[in-house]
Amino acid sequence: MMIPNQEELFQKTLDSLDEKPTEQNMFNMFLKLYPKEWKDLKITFSKFNRSKQFGRTIPLPKPEVSIRKEIRAWLNKQ
Repeated sequence: MMIPNQEELFQKTLDSLDEKPTEQNMFNMFLKLYPKEWKDLKITFSKFNRSKQFGRTIPLPKPEVSIRKEIRAWLNKQ
């Protein structure tokens, strides 16, 4: 589950922080700056969850888990 322009959004999120970036403050700032992207991510997740057929589950991480993982990976590359 990817967000369009994720790298760019994470960079802008980072630039908006006053303190040293952590997964937590990046996550909080991202939600504050990009509520639409966050909402789209949650909608995608719930649609996907509803569409799963019985017995055939593809585990998809919850939106919060997913975005935190992306932030962590991105921060590690900085």
